Amino acid sequence: MAILITLLYIVHILVCFFLVVVVLLQSGKAADLAGAFGGMGSQTAFGPRGSATLLSKATTVAACIFMATSLTLAIIATRHAGAGRTVLETQPVKPAPAAPVQVPGAPSGQPSMTIYNEQGQPVQTVPLPVPAAPGQAPQQSPAPKK
Repeated sequence: MAILITLLYIVHILVCFFLVVVVLLQSGKAADLAGAFGGMGSQTAFGPRGSATLLSKATTVAACIFMATSLTLAIIATRHAGAGRTVLETQPVKPAPAAPVQVPGAPSGQPSMTIYNEQGQPVQTVPLPVPAAPGQAPQQSPAPKK
């Protein structure tokens, strides 16, 4: 399958270069002096047209091949778009944090905040200040030990 896709890319690139060269070699439809001033030349857009030259036939064939290879490469690209791994799949899974550790001597009903390291293990638990009820002085929590 990979060889077929590589061959398709090579054909597509060669057709692109061929199409550019063939289009640049052709003369414009209104290249004569009368066409520049709006006169009815022999090769104007709605005027009489001569037989197709070899360059115009080569342009048509190259354009058809270009469209077919472009469409085929686009379909292949969309089918293989979801085949790779996402960024989220490549990230390591972090373990869930452990239950909070109580500081010895701290009352069990007092709220506290636990600090974890990169491995998810508790390092330190800091007691949080309790909000004062209306009409009471705020309660001071002891400073954390280092």
